Amino acid sequence: MAQAVEEWYKQMPIITRSYLTAAIVTTIGCSLDIISPYNLYLNPKLVVKQYEVWRLITNFLYFRKMDLDFLFHMFFLARYCKLLEENSFRGRTADFFYMLLFGATVLTGIVLIGGMIPYVSESFAKIIFLSNSLTFMMVYVWSKQNPFIHMSFLGLFTFTAAYLPWVLLGFSVLVGASAWVDLLGMMAGHAYFFLEDVYPRMTGRRPLRTPQFIKAMFAEEAVVVVRNNPNMRFAAPPAEEAAHQD
Repeated sequence: MAQAVEEWYKQMPIITRSYLTAAIVTTIGCSLDIISPYNLYLNPKLVVKQYEVWRLITNFLYFRKMDLDFLFHMFFLARYCKLLEENSFRGRTADFFYMLLFGATVLTGIVLIGGMIPYVSESFAKIIFLSNSLTFMMVYVWSKQNPFIHMSFLGLFTFTAAYLPWVLLGFSVLVGASAWVDLLGMMAGHAYFFLEDVYPRMTGRRPLRTPQFIKAMFAEEAVVVVRNNPNMRFAAPPAEEAAHQD
């Protein structure tokens, strides 16, 4: 069992493995009182005045207390982050990292701007951790890129992947969780999907080009596509190898 878990963990792509590890270590550390959540949550005043810039990152790593909700989000993080990185972003690790960076920036911006708008500022002020929203963004992007995959929710009913974010949003409301967290993830996910997939098809321009300094951080993996070529010829094996085979 332990060996199977180890193999599953090692087979994860680099971004998924790194984010999942950081999230689990941070959440367990807070549960054991090794780390204080008060040093992790998003606080614009402390970021600007006290230069506690790490809060812009750490608020995406803490998933609150370790309960069923934590396991629920870890499952979605491991599954949909891995699916995106291994399929849609196969061989494009830098682009995947840039997607997460874009999503984190959009989510932070929405919360900061929302906190200045009357009538909704109190709701946004309660959102101090955006980890669940970033996970939901990945679910939304995956569902948009794979809209026709058939899925089942707890064996109760089936639906296509295009409706997955709405099914999860309805479930969150039923269990009493805040709908704002999921809605923020949907907003960030839709912004990325529109700018990366829809807008380029409409205009021929791609505004979300991954910066070169981010590409330089990752050694891109070559994706080899093998196609049938009737003119392809294979060299005969070396004499020693042929003799050995005989």
